[in-house]
Amino acid sequence: MKKKFFIIIILLNLFFFPLVNSSEQNIYEKIDLFGEVLEKINKEYVDEINQSESMDSAINGLLQSLDPYSAYMSPEVFDEMQTETSGKFGGLGIEVSMESGVVKVISPIDDTPASKAGIKAGDYIVKINEIQVQGKSLSEAVDLMRGPVGSAIELTIRRRGERKALTFKIVREIIQIQSVKADLLEKNIGYIRLTSFNENSDTQVEKQIKELEKNKNLKGYILDLRNNPGGLLSQAIRISDFFLDNGEIVSTKSRKASENRKWFAKKGDLTNGKLLIVLINYGSASASEIVAGALKDHKRAILLGENSFGKGSVQSIIPLKNDGAIRLTIAKYYLPSGKSISEVGVSPDIEIAEETDEFRIKTETDNQLNYAIKLFNG
Repeated sequence: MKKKFFIIIILLNLFFFPLVNSSEQNIYEKIDLFGEVLEKINKEYVDEINQSESMDSAINGLLQSLDPYSAYMSPEVFDEMQTETSGKFGGLGIEVSMESGVVKVISPIDDTPASKAGIKAGDYIVKINEIQVQGKSLSEAVDLMRGPVGSAIELTIRRRGERKALTFKIVREIIQIQSVKADLLEKNIGYIRLTSFNENSDTQVEKQIKELEKNKNLKGYILDLRNNPGGLLSQAIRISDFFLDNGEIVSTKSRKASENRKWFAKKGDLTNGKLLIVLINYGSASASEIVAGALKDHKRAILLGENSFGKGSVQSIIPLKNDGAIRLTIAKYYLPSGKSISEVGVSPDIEIAEETDEFRIKTETDNQLNYAIKLFNG
């Protein structure tokens, strides 16, 4: 009887007080440890700290430990980010990420202060106005780079192949992105330069294609995606569709199978199948890689230049109660071939090294563009 009684007691305890999973117990211990560390810092650290800022840094540190693209955005940063995607904002004109505790330039945007000063994709920003970047979060570093329009900033850069650090003085400006430029080269080659994928890029590209198609002698197109840091996924899909007649453009794979998606081209190639050459380099990232990769996989275009950046993940902006937000990686991009872009990028069909910082139409020093023109001329 006593044995039955004890068994019943144990079963009731398990029902009303389930055992705490060992991993959950470990999390609770870590939370207690975090509180203890914060208390020690508050009491013992040499300088008085702002606990609110410390908590923001802790949140950001957690997110950035996941990957270089997840981050916390304060209400102020979130508000500025929303302005940037509309195509007009203030600053230097660079897309950045964090790598090994240092700010890495994904790409400078054409005709912006950073681009004109000579900042290049792959540069590492080690100092901002003599303040060391090492140890700071990405949002803290970005905050240091922000300032009043017309004010100057000094960036200390480490660049591959350069023994000494490079210093650049840049004046902040209002950045107005005209994401599409077009011209007619050699009287029969349509040149379209796409600098970013913002809300109206597809409309601009479609307009330029229709205008260039009026030329009866048109041989084909050069789509220049060099130093294009990406932007909106919807724009990458629509612009890819302009050059495809059917087939998959891109897919995303997430932790949740229900959120996996695929996008396909609709019937109708706006260029009527004309020869297409796509220029890419190390500064071609994200949406640029989706377009280049899709066109390559469908053998619709010849890719020329250098291997792209390798940013093949999807970030979702999730608003928070404090009017801030987190940028969180929720999925990865996959090309029609099934290959992931992440950390690998898209490789060109014809590898041509970049020999100039200039990306101007008809410039004599643009080795990649000149080579593309030669392909058209046989």
